[in-house]
Amino acid sequence: MAIDRAVETAADRFTDLHLQALAAEVGAHLRSRGERIAVAESCTGGLIAKLFTDAVGSSAWFERGIVSYSNEAKRELLGVDAATLKTYGAVSAAVVLEMAQGLLKRAPVDWTLAVSGIAGPDGGTADKPVGTVWLAFAGRIIAASASRLQLAGDRDQIRRASASAALVGLGHLLG
Repeated sequence: MAIDRAVETAADRFTDLHLQALAAEVGAHLRSRGERIAVAESCTGGLIAKLFTDAVGSSAWFERGIVSYSNEAKRELLGVDAATLKTYGAVSAAVVLEMAQGLLKRAPVDWTLAVSGIAGPDGGTADKPVGTVWLAFAGRIIAASASRLQLAGDRDQIRRASASAALVGLGHLLG
């Protein structure tokens, strides 16, 4: 089920320290549960994986990160169906769900996170303006779900806000 949310961005809210604290909190939840996670990132370009690996002891709970920026990478590395990409586009609930589920099938983990969006400054359309981001979460014991965000700001702010929303969402799922 997709949940539409509008998220405001503020340059000072998404600092490295803020994002690292969120990542460490997710890691603490995973560690306490004895679980591991993998991420599939497009518009965030590996930012979430970087934040996870910034956390001391992350090797106990972070298994892998895949930057699947191109549609070809989404198909080859995550098993996203070419027809899904053609029908819905890379920035869609259908694609992020296939990214998360494909990674869950391929990685020895309990949880996956996938993100795809339009960070700008170009690439937006009337239906998918700059700042449109889709997140998906999948787990061995839960049904996969996707959420749409509409973010404001420049490219860096949108990427950081995407990472923050993903980490907060994971924290809620795990906490």
